Amino acid sequence: MANSPSGETVTERFVRVLETFDAERTVQTAADISRRARLPSSTAHRMVADLVKCGLLERDEDQRVRLGMRLWELALRGSRALRLRQDALPFMERVQARIREHTQLAVLENDETLFIERLSHSRAGANITRVAGRLPLHASSSGLVLLAHCPEEQRERVLAGPLKAVSAETETDPARLRRILARIRREGVAVAPGSVESVSTGVAVPVREGHGEVIAALSVVLPRETPTGIAVEELRAAAAGISTTIATRRP
Repeated sequence: MANSPSGETVTERFVRVLETFDAERTVQTAADISRRARLPSSTAHRMVADLVKCGLLERDEDQRVRLGMRLWELALRGSRALRLRQDALPFMERVQARIREHTQLAVLENDETLFIERLSHSRAGANITRVAGRLPLHASSSGLVLLAHCPEEQRERVLAGPLKAVSAETETDPARLRRILARIRREGVAVAPGSVESVSTGVAVPVREGHGEVIAALSVVLPRETPTGIAVEELRAAAAGISTTIATRRP
């Protein structure tokens, strides 16, 4: 792809356009996209038109644009996340039915925690995470599990900061985080009271590919004072079931 005068490729600019959409900003004008993607107006309008023509964006009756169904379709074809979600869902449903709180599946993506599935109960407590949402690795029980088991070079890069506090109780001290991560590797569970929201405690365990690499974190979000013992038992059983399913599926 040809570079722009700034040195960016066309592909990089297309990605910037798509990244202007998020869970709160699902519909935009081309002018909105131009401003948020830091692109000249003529460039943004041309790129939006191209993306609409390809079906990656869609226009509504007011000529505003949203992410297109074609983008969703392509993202699911052969997606590693889709297969992992399919393997995990039966076990997540069992956890959610027994614990009756938010049950989540997350993976490591570009030094962040990416949530790829979430099940909720009508009376579940507070939870800011959502499917396709991200959090810093150090800021949630799921992220702490993923950070504890990622390659050491990546872990040290993340711990080098800056480490953003999501709540007043998010741990941001690298030395204390190293001790927390060592305990998670030793005990096989992360318990993070107040790390994301003061009223909640996140509890997470690793999901392994067979008996090897940690490929995901399975978690529940409990009201702050709820005992965590039963949740840990359910999560560990579910994670083992997911790993067995993955191992059985592999050729």
